[in-house]
Order: sequence, then structure tokens, then C-alpha cells
Amino acid sequence: MPKHGKKYRSAATAALRNGSLAPRDALERVQKMAFANFDETVEAAVRLGVDPRKADQIVRGTVILPAGTGRPVRVLALVQADRAAEATAAGADYVGTEYIERIQGGWLDFDVAIATPDLMKDVARLGRVLGPRGLMPTPKAGTVTMDVSRAIRESKAGKIEFRVDRTGNIHAPIGKVSFELEPLTGNLDALMDEIVRLKPAAAKGRYVKSVTVTSTMGLGVSIDEDLYR
Repeated sequence: MPKHGKKYRSAATAALRNGSLAPRDALERVQKMAFANFDETVEAAVRLGVDPRKADQIVRGTVILPAGTGRPVRVLALVQADRAAEATAAGADYVGTEYIERIQGGWLDFDVAIATPDLMKDVARLGRVLGPRGLMPTPKAGTVTMDVSRAIRESKAGKIEFRVDRTGNIHAPIGKVSFELEPLTGNLDALMDEIVRLKPAAAKGRYVKSVTVTSTMGLGVSIDEDLYR
């Protein structure tokens, strides 16, 4: 059987064996257990009591993390020439309709794509490329909009999109291990507040079944799910 490394064993020793913690305490433990030689991403995994096979129980939304994600966000603005200056001033890294053809050719060096509604007839043909990667502009995520400047600023400020998967779980990044504890806790609170707000009316029984936080290479730490009833 393969053996765990020394760093992993040390982290496992520090892990909580039984019970759940308050959000702040759980995140503090995640930070203490992080052992990788890079600034790990802190992620939240939330198990929901919904049936994603039913359209009225799909949980999907966006939230602006107060402290940001901890990484630079490359924004592509697919806008007509008369909106290019506006998009550039708002902070877009790439601007213009010529990027539609570049994407068809395999270019994907961006993290968020924002488009105006009048261009969606052209952007729609990129669905097979961008859809599976979570990069397709959509009205629900606020990335198909006439208010391009606002969408760009929000993306740069730490706006993330989340969606329940087919097993009823939501996975979302909430910052970096290097963050101070208070901003990291604030990011988690913002995410959980939005998930709770989006509870489908058709969902029966316990909505938030479990909440776990972890770092990229670290062990998961459970949070008391009763806090989110």
C-alpha cells in the first residue's frame, strides 16, 4: 500500500476527528494544516438536500466575495467597437469581437467572458467550446449584459459563479491560505448567505446537509451545518 508523506501525516494529526466547528475555527484549522509549497486555494464544499434532476431544485447563482478570490482575473469583453473604450476603462484585459474567431481557433487565455446581448447570436456558436469549461457568458451569471463596465468591475473584484452538480454538491473557491482569517471568514459567510437565500421552494427536509472547507492539498474540516438552517 502507498504511504502518505510526512507533511500529510502531520496535517492528519492536526485534523479534527469528531464533530464540527464554527466557520472561523474551521478555516483557522485549514490554514494550520496547509502544507504545500504554494499558496493553496481554500475551497468550500456544500452538500444540499435537493434533487438536481428536477429543474425547480437547481441551485445556481453568483456572489461577490468581499475579500476577492486571491488571484488575478483575466476578463474578456466581447463588445462592438463603440463599447471598446468603455470596456478597457473598466479593466477588461481583452476587448473586441475578433476574439470570437480566436476562441474558435483554440485561444482560451481568459477566466471570465462578458458579452452584450446583441452579440450573443455570434457568441452562441462558441457554446461547445466554452460551455464545458464554465466560460460561456450567460444572463443568469450576469455576464450577458448591457452594463459591461459593472460586470467587468464585479469580476475583477472577486465575483464567482456556483452551481449544484448532479450529486447535489456545490464546490466554490473562497480565497487563499495566505488570507487573514477575518477576510476568509467573510468570504465564506457571503457564499453561504447566498446559497441559503437561493433555497428552492420545492426542496423538502434539511437543505444544507453538510459544509466542509479544505485547501488544495489539505484535509477537509467540517463546519456545523446547523448554523445554516
